[in-house]
Amino acid sequence: MANYNVNSSSTNTNSKEYNEHNVSPYGDGLSSTKSRLNSPLIGDGNVIVNSLDGSASSLSSSSADMFNNKNQTKKAMSLPRKDRPQFLILVLLYLIQGIPIGLSFGSIPYILKSSNLSYSQIGIFTLASYPYSFKLIYSPIVDSIFSKKIGRRKSWIIPVQFLSGITLILLGLRIEKLFDDIEKNLYDITFAFFTLILLCATQDIAVDGWALTILSKNALSYASTAQTVGLNIGYFLSFTIFLTFNSPEFANKYLRKIPKDYGLISLKQYLIFWGFFFILITIIITLFVPENPLKENINLKNDDSNKRNDDIELNTMDMNIVPITTANNTDGTNINSTIGHEELSPIESLKAVYKKMYNVVKLHNVKIFIILHLISKIGFQANEAATNLKLLEKGFSKEDLAITVLIDFPFEIIFGYYAGHWSSGVEPLKPWLLAFLGRLIAAFAGQFLIIAFPKSGEINGVYFILVILQHLLGSFMSTIQFVSICAFHTRIADPLIGGTYMTTLNTLSNLGGQWPKLVVLYMIDKLTKGECISADVSAVQTTNPFINEPYYNCNTATLKKQCVDNGGDCISLRDGYYFTNMLCVCIGILTYFLWIKKTAKYLEKLPASAWRVKK
Repeated sequence: MANYNVNSSSTNTNSKEYNEHNVSPYGDGLSSTKSRLNSPLIGDGNVIVNSLDGSASSLSSSSADMFNNKNQTKKAMSLPRKDRPQFLILVLLYLIQGIPIGLSFGSIPYILKSSNLSYSQIGIFTLASYPYSFKLIYSPIVDSIFSKKIGRRKSWIIPVQFLSGITLILLGLRIEKLFDDIEKNLYDITFAFFTLILLCATQDIAVDGWALTILSKNALSYASTAQTVGLNIGYFLSFTIFLTFNSPEFANKYLRKIPKDYGLISLKQYLIFWGFFFILITIIITLFVPENPLKENINLKNDDSNKRNDDIELNTMDMNIVPITTANNTDGTNINSTIGHEELSPIESLKAVYKKMYNVVKLHNVKIFIILHLISKIGFQANEAATNLKLLEKGFSKEDLAITVLIDFPFEIIFGYYAGHWSSGVEPLKPWLLAFLGRLIAAFAGQFLIIAFPKSGEINGVYFILVILQHLLGSFMSTIQFVSICAFHTRIADPLIGGTYMTTLNTLSNLGGQWPKLVVLYMIDKLTKGECISADVSAVQTTNPFINEPYYNCNTATLKKQCVDNGGDCISLRDGYYFTNMLCVCIGILTYFLWIKKTAKYLEKLPASAWRVKK
């Protein structure tokens, strides 16, 4: 991109705590689009308007208060007619963002587990989701550097989406070869999807920021609606729909007269189709969608009263400047229009943003909050990371698991709506604390499901309903926690650096749900113990003939197969899932009653000044 300009507004805020819901087979993640990534299912527009606000750092205190008060006291307005085209554009952009996410967080882990990979190997693939946990590192670059000619957000959306399309096509052409030997090519597969998620996370930063300028002020709350609808549709297509039509069993049972050994849609076809679709949408955005349609409409109407003076991106998008200071009236309102400005170089602008992040993390109360984020999800990690995978291992079909996600979908929307209302009171973390206990109960229920799995392998209606109920409980509690913590982030963020502040908090919250997964999945493998013994019960043997073989401890599906292929029988001596899940639940109970509960109550009672960066 040539002719870069630098804008000094703070980093865009990521509102999605991907891996925050249990739809993802390895759990804590993307219904929150999780969501859920699974897609983050975000119910309350109040939370999302603030958390999406990429320019929050430049909003005056009075403007931020105005948004909060209006959102809390007034009913949502209907979407203005003039905003409907832009709203549809946002839905489409979030939808295509959800396509790779649905594959990476949903379908691919199920496919990998169905291919007899160990839990540790599945844990390696979870690294593909890490770009969302480290957006904090590179989001200032996306928010600051752009081509003035192309536009601040389109400068990133256009090339990133085009690269995403090309990556999908190239991956589609190679995917069958990679999956011929998944164990050998696991790192290549992980890197490929890591690249896709990195591109999606970069696009997410730009689209979240664009949502604040492409919609009018009265339609800002619909940015979260576009996000929720788009991400969930994309995730749903790449998870439930893809797994269903990729299944030969489903196609043979319901759609074919002559059975075949492949589904209606292959992963190769799916990737290539969406690769070309990405490129098509990129062309449409490039040629037909202006960077700032609202500003163009204002200029055409010559109506200064419609200008969004409280939106920093509309006022300073075309200026390579930054306010030097701010001043306040006697009533506390902020004066931005009379303050001088200073030209900033790209390096200076980036340094300023990273300095803001550092200043946020240095705050004593933020340090406590960071620790809370990093340890608060340990208690339910084994359940959300491995219960679905364990069901697959036991014989539950991935198509049936995908159906549970389909059933979850309407309930998630309802859960998100009510969770937003419950989190808007004077104790925003009270729902979060109650939902913490609910997720521990869901983890215990997950263990019961595995223990009670039918020995015959035949899934009856009662057991299927129990699986659905356990998923609904986990999703409900996860959604409450997600919305509640977003509401709290919004409440404590310093309006003068709101974008940077909330990006920092949300990124650390995401990381708290990511880092335990690899540890938990590794522990399950290490704590699982099996023994390969001779299948010939009539033979008299003093020693085990397989004791020196690499598959003697047949604790993975691959080793079990090797044992059987060599004339042995693998007996299970210990299942690491049960121990790991109970260990996590016990850690969750202990940390909750000994530290998390009292710390959360302490933090929510702090005054706003306790969260402010000293000038």
